[in-house]
Amino acid sequence: MRLLIVCLGNICRSPVAEGVLRARIAASSVAGQVELDSAGTGDWHVGQPPDRRSIANAAEHGVDISGLRARQLAASDYTEFDWLLCADRANLRDVRARAPRGARARSALLLDWCGLETEGEVPDPYTGGPAQFEHVFRLLDRAADGAIARLREELHLG
Repeated sequence: MRLLIVCLGNICRSPVAEGVLRARIAASSVAGQVELDSAGTGDWHVGQPPDRRSIANAAEHGVDISGLRARQLAASDYTEFDWLLCADRANLRDVRARAPRGARARSALLLDWCGLETEGEVPDPYTGGPAQFEHVFRLLDRAADGAIARLREELHLG
């Protein structure tokens, strides 16, 4: 199973989601059966590390995302991944609008896919302070529980 987590710039929400999910997957029965990456719909931050506030907040929870680098969603992602999981509706709309011919990846809101919140969005903390970054981490941490449960089901691991 290949999952790509998508937000706007790939420096706040999607790298934190990638880091949290990587840690949870590694410690679960789906370890070794899931590939994970993240990307942004925009190109402003390509090649840059996650926002320093995201790195610091994740580190406070024992998750190291400092080695990740932002990249932009590519046409090849639509054939290389099974799911494109989006932080919010605007990202989902953009992902679907950019789908090339022959795209096989399915797309959904991340929180919805994880079974956490129907039509729920991960708020962008970029213009906020520490409380917003903490809120995003806690939301994604809860979503990771649902992601693991769904992956176990989809991979027939019970």
